[in-house]
Amino acid sequence: MLYRLIDWSRRLARRLPAGLPSSCALCGIAGAAALCAPCHTQFFSHRPPRCTQCAHPLTAGEQAPSLCGNCLRTPRAFDATIVASDYSAPIDHLVLALKFGNQLALAPLFARLIVDALLRERAFAMPTIMAAVPLGEQRLAERGFNQALEIAKPLSRAIAIPLAPQLILRSRETFMQSSLTPDARLHNMRDAFVLGPQAAELVRGQHIAIVDDVVTTGVTLNEIAALLKRYGAARVTNFVFARTPPR
Repeated sequence: MLYRLIDWSRRLARRLPAGLPSSCALCGIAGAAALCAPCHTQFFSHRPPRCTQCAHPLTAGEQAPSLCGNCLRTPRAFDATIVASDYSAPIDHLVLALKFGNQLALAPLFARLIVDALLRERAFAMPTIMAAVPLGEQRLAERGFNQALEIAKPLSRAIAIPLAPQLILRSRETFMQSSLTPDARLHNMRDAFVLGPQAAELVRGQHIAIVDDVVTTGVTLNEIAALLKRYGAARVTNFVFARTPPR
């Protein structure tokens, strides 16, 4: 498994230069790499111990691999979360550039960094099918693309997991989670997703990967995982670029 992941990471890296600017996405230094070596070392090489379920950094009293106190107190519908980084400066600027600045060329870089995070997981069972957190029709029309799906496309190709873009759909428009309180986030996402046509047959007994750009409270991912589990999914793993750190 480790050899396959290394091979996938190298294959994805070979695809990146043609589609990305010829400068580092973080510091702007000229070069062929989307992320220069010093920035990669500074911002993506340090891997703090994380909760295996929600990817929150573990506290001094929590031992890895382990669940954090929140996941022990409040069971989650999803089983695991893999993240490339914390959502903090300057990584947050990359996310905003993709999401609101139409910098779609960053999506393959995000995918590669998620693969790098996978390389550090010693005993990881790969999912059998992949989907992205869907946008509502109104927000998709306003933005013109779904950033989670743009990350999922190169990630799916790199790790040879089939992508099912219509596996999960929004059943209604929702408010942006970042603008809401924790309680309001729960209400906002309740029953906000449905399976796509014929998706139930694809889900049953499968290990599903869900891709997103940022996870904060995990409410959105949990709602999707609960839906998939109701339809018989055996396991749900989240592949996310950045994790909002505890406040």
